[in-house]
Amino acid sequence: MAQDTSATLQQRPALWRDMAWSSVVSGFVAVLVGYTSSAAIIFQAAEAAGASQAQIGSWLWALGIGTGLTTLGFSLRYRMPLLTAWSTPGAALLATSLPGIPMSEAIGAFLFSALLITLCGVTGLFERVMHRIPQAIASAMLAGVLLRFGLDIFVAMESRWLLPLSMFVAYLLAKRLWPRYAIVCVLAVGIAVALMRDLLDIGSVELALAMPVFTMPSFSLSTLIGVGIPLFVVTMASQNLPGIAVIRASGYSPPLSPLIGWTGATTFLLAPFGGFAFNLAAITAAICMGPEAHDQPAKRYTAAVSAGLFYLLTGILGATVTALFTAFPRELIMAIAGLALLATIGSGLATAVREDAYREAALITFLVTASGVSLLGIGSAFWGLLAGLVALAVWRRPEP
Repeated sequence: MAQDTSATLQQRPALWRDMAWSSVVSGFVAVLVGYTSSAAIIFQAAEAAGASQAQIGSWLWALGIGTGLTTLGFSLRYRMPLLTAWSTPGAALLATSLPGIPMSEAIGAFLFSALLITLCGVTGLFERVMHRIPQAIASAMLAGVLLRFGLDIFVAMESRWLLPLSMFVAYLLAKRLWPRYAIVCVLAVGIAVALMRDLLDIGSVELALAMPVFTMPSFSLSTLIGVGIPLFVVTMASQNLPGIAVIRASGYSPPLSPLIGWTGATTFLLAPFGGFAFNLAAITAAICMGPEAHDQPAKRYTAAVSAGLFYLLTGILGATVTALFTAFPRELIMAIAGLALLATIGSGLATAVREDAYREAALITFLVTASGVSLLGIGSAFWGLLAGLVALAVWRRPEP
């Protein structure tokens, strides 16, 4: 038995052997984009629930720890770049839904939503639904979700043209000379230009550890229906669906039910500390799944492992790291995210329009998703997917 275990361990690739500097940088960029794009919304959601400063720190601790542990666990277990995240649309929903609701009832709604997500994973219902979605439609939805980030490279030039332009030029040169380290070069150039232009505001950043604060949940039927169920729907439709589309469009096929089940279980464990919803990541995952993360797809899991470690660090340091990330100029974040996702956007579009039978339905999916339309509190990714599937069902002729 000991010999079998030893042989199995020798067959599994060593993490340190697979790791590359591009993996570490991609992991850092993913965490940077994740925090800077949603930190303000998390603060608003916590304040809407009447959270104290200690409880806000606990929310950041729970979100960082939960995301880090699930990302590390999934990526090391399946040797794939499987990132998780907290639900940013969920945080936006909470920011508008929680005012006037006691914190204990909010925690009860988080637990109820987590239970529903866990059941979707345990029963395999979500995986059965996903297997019926054509690859072209899923790839079109992915490209629509990410399009805004590609456009932001050039939108950022309107306010501070030198910073994003210098990063874009660095990307062009690095892709020609050192393609594996293109994003490393872009990040270095961006930080250097930001320092020279005095755009990094790190003077107010102070080192402080976050401490978990437990809140005893209570349950109200109105809060469970008004907050818990919408949080569940938004997390599944606006987060997990695009997350799975990213995974499949990047060529990976992990078992979906355990992933969904464990994100729900993690939410259930950390909800009393402020971990309101964990789900599969889409945008930050795409950063770690492209060729910039690693030139070998089988080794890109190391980028997700790096992101998981950075998430654990941000959870431990809490508000300190959030303040550090928000010290980066907005234009730098927009440019680095867009450039890191260019290859993924191109790949998604290529897959979406490859087959004639799916081309127009995929185009509808792409356009609706890219429009950013939001109905009934559910984001455009769900409506884009629904529109494409309806178009496909109407146009497709039955097999003879």
